[in-house]
Amino acid sequence: MFSYRHAFHAGNHADVLKHTVLIAMLHHLTQKEAALTVLDTHAGAGLYRLDSEFAETSGEAADGIQRLLKPADGMTLAPALQDYLDLVASFNNKGHWRVYPGSPFIIQRLLRGHDKLKLFELHPTDTKTLMANVAQLEADRQVAVLREDGFEGIRKFLPPPARRALVLCDPSYELKNDYARAAAMVTEALKRFPTGTYAIWYPIIPRPEAHDLPRKLKTLATKAGKSWLHATLTVKSSKLTTDVLGETKRPGLPASGMFVINPPHTLKPALQAALPQMATLLAQDRHAAFTLDAGG
Repeated sequence: MFSYRHAFHAGNHADVLKHTVLIAMLHHLTQKEAALTVLDTHAGAGLYRLDSEFAETSGEAADGIQRLLKPADGMTLAPALQDYLDLVASFNNKGHWRVYPGSPFIIQRLLRGHDKLKLFELHPTDTKTLMANVAQLEADRQVAVLREDGFEGIRKFLPPPARRALVLCDPSYELKNDYARAAAMVTEALKRFPTGTYAIWYPIIPRPEAHDLPRKLKTLATKAGKSWLHATLTVKSSKLTTDVLGETKRPGLPASGMFVINPPHTLKPALQAALPQMATLLAQDRHAAFTLDAGG
């Protein structure tokens, strides 16, 4: 149950998509004066070292955020991508990209003093690390770390006192029933707090549950009369390949998606500019592509 460690994947192409969307949403949601409550269902360790043994073993950041550091000649990064890079850069000394902030630290950096952040994490090692990292912020009144199941734990915080909330749900999906649990969580959350913004990240892999999830979320949003946005980023083919020794090679994560219910109206135009650049800069083969759909 606890084998997944995001330290191997920090800064990869899926993080680029997820965190670009997250930052764009928070920039909009924090413009209103009323307090915002953010719930992160699977917080991880909070901060990651790109020069750690975990990150260097996978090398995924090299095909993720580090590709954005050298855009093609004449390319000016879209504002949403530049905002993402600037925020990650703020955690590093100039010219040195050694620290990657996970969602908890990205969110906290963008919140105001009267906003609240609830972080859920069950992995025993990551929970301990997350608590230690958050303690450095000296933000006990703003940030709470809960060693609880985030799928269930968010219920007690909905609706929030100021009636404004963003829920980020990004489990590892190692367990096949995480897909069903994500959909069930959104169903329950919409009943408790219909006007909240719900952002669900998911991997796009050759598994029926992965392809069913966005369809289920679209149906949920449509039945509830809510607007929705669905963005996907593919960087390579999902097909198995064979090396020169005849051994089968798995491609790793080829694509991922973000499905947002009640998205800020500024999110779609931001991604219309950013997604084509992501697909170009993060492409690992000719199958790189993106999609962006919205409705409601």
